[in-house]
This record gives sequence, C-alpha cells and structure tokens, in this order.
Amino acid sequence: MNATKDIKIEQYKRQLVYYYTSLMSVILAIFALIFTFIIPDKVMAWYLYGGLFLLVYTYLIVRKTYSVNVMVHSYIIIATLYNFYIMLVFWDNSIASFVWLIPIPLAAYVFFKRKYVFIYSMFVLLNIAAGYLISKNFSFNFPQHSQEDVRVTDTILMISNVAVISLLLYFKDKIKRVEIYHEIEGKTHTPEVQTISVADKIPFADELFEKIESVMEEKQLYKDVHFNISKLSTAMNINSSYISKSIRAKGYPNFNNYLNRHRIECVKRLLNENDIEKVTLMYIYTEAGFSNQSTFNRVFKQMESITPSEYISNLQIH
Repeated sequence: MNATKDIKIEQYKRQLVYYYTSLMSVILAIFALIFTFIIPDKVMAWYLYGGLFLLVYTYLIVRKTYSVNVMVHSYIIIATLYNFYIMLVFWDNSIASFVWLIPIPLAAYVFFKRKYVFIYSMFVLLNIAAGYLISKNFSFNFPQHSQEDVRVTDTILMISNVAVISLLLYFKDKIKRVEIYHEIEGKTHTPEVQTISVADKIPFADELFEKIESVMEEKQLYKDVHFNISKLSTAMNINSSYISKSIRAKGYPNFNNYLNRHRIECVKRLLNENDIEKVTLMYIYTEAGFSNQSTFNRVFKQMESITPSEYISNLQIH
C-alpha cells in the first residue's frame, strides 16, 4: 500500500516538475522578448535567454536519470542564485524581483519535509540580505529603466508568480489527497477504526459525493440495468472503495441503496411526466434501470412505504 502511495506521489511530483519547467520557460521567453523589443536591454535579454536555455536543456538531460528530489534541490539553489543578478539590477527601481523568491519555500513545502522549508526560507532571506549589502556598498553601471518600464515588468512578474504559486498549490492538494486516501485505506483494516464514522475518516467526502451526484445525473448512469459500483469507478477514474465510503458518509447504507434511490426518483419523475394510461408500468421501471417488476415493487415499497399501484392511484386522484 505504501509502495502504491509513493509511486503515485512520485508521478505527481514529476508532473509538477514538467509543468513548472514548461511554465517557467514561457515566462522567461516572454521577459527575454520584452527586453529585446519593448524595453531594449541587451545584457538582461541575453541573461534571460541563457536562463531559458539552461532550464530547458538541463531538464531534458536529467528528467529521466535523476530523482525528483535531486532535481528540485538543485533547481532551488541554482534558481535563487540566478535571480540574484536580476534582483541587483532592479534593486533601486522595484522590489518586485524579490517576488521570484516567494515560491522557493512553497516548493520546499510541496516536495520535502518541514526542515527544508525552514532551510530554504533562511537561504532566501540570506540572498535578500546579501543583495541589500552589495547594493549599498558597491556601485554598478546597470541600465536605468523608467517607471513605466518597471510597471510593465512588475505587472507581468506578479501575474507570473500567481501562476507559479497556483501550480504548486494545485499539485500539493493532489499529493495531499493521495496521502489521505491511503491513510483511510490503512485505517479501515484496523478494528478500532470501525467505531469511527465514515465521515470522520473522509474529510473530502462531501466534495467526492458532489462529483458522484453530478456524474450520475448528467450521464443518467442508473438507467443501465447492469450498472454497479465498478462501472462508476471506471467512469470517474476513482477507486471504488472511496466511492463507497463517500456514499456511506452521506447516510446511504451501501451503493445499491444509493443507486436504487436514483432509480426510484426517476420512476416518480416518469410517472408525473407521462399518462400512465398511455404507457405501461414496464416501460417506466425498465427506463429507470430496473430489470424486473418484482425487484421494482420491492424496492419501491421499501423506499416509499407504499406500493407502486398505491402511488399511481394517489397521482390520479390529485
């Protein structure tokens, strides 16, 4: 079970590295083009082109041969040092260059244990402190940029960082869900957990149940006579045990009870929408997913406390 969890988390982390590399490549390309054509600055433009090349080239080389942790550790250190020059260039014009460093502790939080969040947070603060000391004690002949130029770059910079942070948080959530799923799986095999309500064991039960309801209603899966939890699991690409726990958390004894509730509600809608004298009862219950009348009669009486005939009679009276 732990092996399955670790494999899944590893897959998500590699996906995150891939999407992050793609996103940062686009961002660096945009800034390089800006400093080439809109805000002419040859040094900065070539610095960004160099960073773009280094990012893409090294990723293509190491993505299959190195572990995710090694890649991320290396990237965090190199990216922070790479940003140092940019931070110095814009030190007197804008503090927005510091924003590039904000995702560093967050990335450590996604990939590593808490101690690395602290370590890389200190690393970022030391870089900022070093930038402050160097800018105060040394003079550089950096190109001057107007306030309008800085506003343009700052705006794009903020948008880019929101995108990066959103990507990190999205995958952190996916990784957390895998951890919760496997924690639930592990606990359900211990006797003492049986006394705990299903809702307590599945903090995301409501969200999962809403997705189940949406799929059932939109695709009307309950109309399939042979429909079962395995088919729903395939349709949603979610483990059937999670579906079962989520359904029980909402008060249904089991999946069949939940399925039959959908079918009975469908029968009631069809009875209200159709003239029972013009359509047969067989058409109604088979359309709703019941295979035979005896099963339909039993389930209907169980759920509505009256027989189908009594229900139809009450409809005709009203």
